[in-house]
Amino acid sequence: MNKSIIAASVVAAISGVAFTGTGYADDESKTRQFSKFKQLDESANRADFDANAPWKLPRGFSQRIVSDESDLNIYLQPTYTDRSTGIPEAQSNDWHDMNTVNETGLQAGRFMYRTHEVRGNTERGGTVSVVDLETGEAKVIAEDPSYDALDGIVWTPWGTVLFAEETTNGRLFELVPDANDPSIAAAVIDRPAVGRLAHEGIEVDGAGNVYVVDEYRGRTESRVSRGNTCGGITPCGGGIYKFVPYVEGDLSDGELFILKVNGADGIGQGEWVGPIDPLNARAAGSLAGGQSYQRPEDIEVIDNVLYVAVTEGPRDVETDLNSGELAFQRELYEGRVIAINLDTLKVSDFIKPGVNVPREVGRPGDEDHQTGFDSVDNLASGPDGSLIVIEDNVPSDIWVASTRKVNDLGASEKVELFASLTDPSAEGTGIYISPTDPRTLYVNIQHSSVDDGDGTWAITRNRSFKRKRDDD
Repeated sequence: MNKSIIAASVVAAISGVAFTGTGYADDESKTRQFSKFKQLDESANRADFDANAPWKLPRGFSQRIVSDESDLNIYLQPTYTDRSTGIPEAQSNDWHDMNTVNETGLQAGRFMYRTHEVRGNTERGGTVSVVDLETGEAKVIAEDPSYDALDGIVWTPWGTVLFAEETTNGRLFELVPDANDPSIAAAVIDRPAVGRLAHEGIEVDGAGNVYVVDEYRGRTESRVSRGNTCGGITPCGGGIYKFVPYVEGDLSDGELFILKVNGADGIGQGEWVGPIDPLNARAAGSLAGGQSYQRPEDIEVIDNVLYVAVTEGPRDVETDLNSGELAFQRELYEGRVIAINLDTLKVSDFIKPGVNVPREVGRPGDEDHQTGFDSVDNLASGPDGSLIVIEDNVPSDIWVASTRKVNDLGASEKVELFASLTDPSAEGTGIYISPTDPRTLYVNIQHSSVDDGDGTWAITRNRSFKRKRDDD
């Protein structure tokens, strides 16, 4: 039954809109929307917060609400239980997390699917919502009391939606849209073969391989004193995985591999090792010699390069030979983006504070403030092949990095500050550009300081805007 539904979706995808190699219409004026702008001089100051226009943007860009909690307010009741205290607390925000649309097939680009990262809600559980971008109608498409902390979401080449849980041993699900109405789920199927992990980023390449990450602090949480979940193996977790299905488009069976890197700090020559046990993917991957990163969160494939957002920097150094204890020092950097060439498996630092982008110091308004890169979280592919990056931070900045201007070490030579969030308690997340609408950058706000302020925003370049010479 499930395979026949998937087959119908594949047929719909094949009969849908045809795209160029980058997935975008062959129109240079459209593909350069987010690569030609005058970058911001500094991050947003929380003193400038405007709930009606929370994003600080370059000249020529505007922002609007796509859907917020006035359209669909899912978590209204005080049924959220704080796991550290066991005390029920009011859950007033929907924690909008990641976005994708039906990129191919029937009515391609019309329906936006969103995960909601609410944790511990024993009444409703986790939720996937869908927004009709034509009418504005928002509704729940998938929900179950057992779902917890839903995070990553992506459209597959065979016309389904993958979404997953960010919990330890979290599940990955495949949602099959109804063949006649993509806003309805015909089936939601657990895919354990892809791996039980703390899922966030999910990506699918042109051959149907699925890439996932383990959102775990491999350097610090790997110590037994921090609750090591690898049976004492160190380092533990925080890996990058590749699932190879036996049949393309069928995620029910296949082999799971983990990235191993020969080089310092996870940079150097990589190789896929395995296959490993998907039901014990963290421990099995670490035992196989998989590279541990400090909290990898999102991934994106552009031109056969896999980009990975690693949210934190190194928190520990080599063992002190005199005392035998781990010696600690201030972090050398806070978050980076690495690049993995999927042809050669060379791994490089693509964006790194202090190398090709400034380190953030203080906060806007502070005397010692320096705008910079801090706690990178989510990634998106720009219509011109650039990499768009957003921070899990306050202020939450959006950066645009060129994947074409790259030096001999694999680092981007052009990383520019595009936008910044003024909301004093919120983070931006779920950045996404649909292949059917290269003019619009979608981004979610979660943990808003405004009651019921979580929602999805659209950032677009004004059609009438003409750049001056100093904007180029």
